[in-house]
Amino acid sequence: MPGIRQQIIRGGLESLYFTGAHRALQPFVGGVGAILTLHHVRPARPGRFQPNRLLEVTPDFLDRVVKDLRRSEVEFLSLDEMYRRMRDGDFSRRFVCLTFDDGYRDVKQWAYPILKEAGVPFAVYVPTSFPDGLGELWWLALEAVIARNDHIGLQIDGRNRTFDCATVADKRALYDELYWWLRARPTEAEMRNVIHDLAACYHVDMAASCRNMCMSWRELAELAADPLVTIGAHTINHPMLAKLPVEVVRSEMDLSRSIIEAALAVRPEHLSYPVGDRSAASAREFAIAAELGFKTAVTTRPSVLFPEHSQCLTALPRISLNGEYQRLRYVRVLLSGSATAMWNGFRRLDAA
Repeated sequence: MPGIRQQIIRGGLESLYFTGAHRALQPFVGGVGAILTLHHVRPARPGRFQPNRLLEVTPDFLDRVVKDLRRSEVEFLSLDEMYRRMRDGDFSRRFVCLTFDDGYRDVKQWAYPILKEAGVPFAVYVPTSFPDGLGELWWLALEAVIARNDHIGLQIDGRNRTFDCATVADKRALYDELYWWLRARPTEAEMRNVIHDLAACYHVDMAASCRNMCMSWRELAELAADPLVTIGAHTINHPMLAKLPVEVVRSEMDLSRSIIEAALAVRPEHLSYPVGDRSAASAREFAIAAELGFKTAVTTRPSVLFPEHSQCLTALPRISLNGEYQRLRYVRVLLSGSATAMWNGFRRLDAA
């Protein structure tokens, strides 16, 4: 199923590009700019079972994207400057903001030198449990459990089930099934408990994975010292906020900002909702972020930015630089607004 979906998306992007439809539509759906979402930047890894490959792009691809956008005369903005332009209606030139979720170490190792040399500002949204070495990167734990085993036992909906996953195809199918089953759990606690049990049973050390993958506070401080870098909040524990009580949502947002301020002497004014789709953040979360005084907050709902987004600055969409689609022509299509306009039924705002 994931392979079929990728083929459909890729086919749609190819069609929009090679027919020239993306250029024809851009004057009508291109908006005023875009916020790009990235996670990992690192060399391609070997191995056929990589269900989270969508979250990583290569340094070479990032470098080519930056150079291509420079040639197209798109302006790279910090989040503060993007906020100012949206607030003031200053849309004289199209812009792009680069944002990295989660604070992975490879961003400092591989992305930062590229962006520093090019003079490109960017933001890193940090869940504060990650630099503390306590974060639960549960999607990676699930990948590790399936990658290391040919058979997995798990209780699903009150029944003990055993899954065979000896082949790469079986592993891909099982990851997709369990990932979306976990995402559908009614509470964050239930989902985390299942992952805790899986990790314990199959000897996956989530804390060690966090320490290995994520920047420490010292590394973040080194990065934050550069004026090109904006540090944003990304909650404490990276939960799906929509599944939490309102007082916990408020604490996750506000306390994470205070923790970052204490550690880095900079108070974040911009927020990223973990996961960020409709199941994880919606009108309640957007309102809380605004009440707490964040200048902007970003989702993962796909769209370019339109002037109308100045009315809902804590519900901003982004365009993902997806590791499964590392072609400059796909980036051009996405930034034209044509693909996301079709995806959204040509609706500009989605802030409910």
